[in-house]
Amino acid sequence: MPLKLPDASGGHATDIAACREMLRGGSRTFFAASHLLPRRVAEPAIALYAFCRFADDSIDLQGGKAAALARLRERIDRAYAGRPFPAAPDRAFAEIIERFAIPRALPEALLEGLAWDSQGRRYEDFSALRDYAVRVAGAVGVMMSIIMGARTPPLLARACDLGVAMQLTNIARDVGEDARLGRLYLPLQWVRAAGIDPEAWLARPVFSEALGGVVLRLLREADILYARSRAGISGLPLACRPGIHAARLLYAEIGREIERYGGDSVSRRAVVSPRRKALLLAQSTVALAAAAQIEVGGPLLEARYLVDAVGPGSRPMLGGRRSEALGRLEGRIVWVIDLFDRLERRNAAAATASNGA
Repeated sequence: MPLKLPDASGGHATDIAACREMLRGGSRTFFAASHLLPRRVAEPAIALYAFCRFADDSIDLQGGKAAALARLRERIDRAYAGRPFPAAPDRAFAEIIERFAIPRALPEALLEGLAWDSQGRRYEDFSALRDYAVRVAGAVGVMMSIIMGARTPPLLARACDLGVAMQLTNIARDVGEDARLGRLYLPLQWVRAAGIDPEAWLARPVFSEALGGVVLRLLREADILYARSRAGISGLPLACRPGIHAARLLYAEIGREIERYGGDSVSRRAVVSPRRKALLLAQSTVALAAAAQIEVGGPLLEARYLVDAVGPGSRPMLGGRRSEALGRLEGRIVWVIDLFDRLERRNAAAATASNGA
């Protein structure tokens, strides 16, 4: 099915609305967490994620992967030249890279990771897998940090940690789905050490306790990075902490759901219920009280070049008085919880109608 690219010509607000609509169906975790961000951060974040989502989908859904990659490179060229392609995600993306001085090395890293996907690349060891995750997710985390006004190396390193952790969670969740598409992202050394022949397993992907052990090992690595990333959240502007902490909690909960079934993400796909998501979003308020110092420690070895690309300069944090931030946050949390309740009721009604038919 050809990818439908939302187009709009009504200015910035219309472009952002089109980008938001792109994310509503396919990026629900981010879409929910974005409602906990202040508007001045949420709008550029939505623009960034919409462009990245479009880039990812264009490789998967459009015919001719090499041609799709060439078109994406042209879109990045045009965005950095100030002549974006006439579509909402491109125009919004061009605006944010100019407004926040996002180094070109960051979207280029994402494009390189997507190229590896198009080649069907597999990863021999965990370092190689992290190299991939840094490109397709860590780079997005660094761009998000820049949008929030956090450009110091320690904060950028922790933002990359969070992006990589989320990507590892995605890989753990999608083992079966990827295998049915002929893809295997688990480190091959781990798979072989578990007594599984990668090629034979891909030919007949079934769950086993040995495979579950590999998936659980990957989730443990993700948990290490989730823990490291928390230190970075305490260094973000106050109004930004709950949204990023919410995204962290929501993604980590996917891992907990996989663990409940012994690492089985082949015969089932882990789903966090709307009600559970709502509870986690409410818990995200604890980020407001976080006051821990940024941990001493550099970026992942594979991510150092991304942090270096941003440079040592920093911009003022996006602030705001604490009482005002708390009041606005309370309203956003109530709205998001209500959203999940409505989605849950809608899903239940649809299931009832389907069974009645």
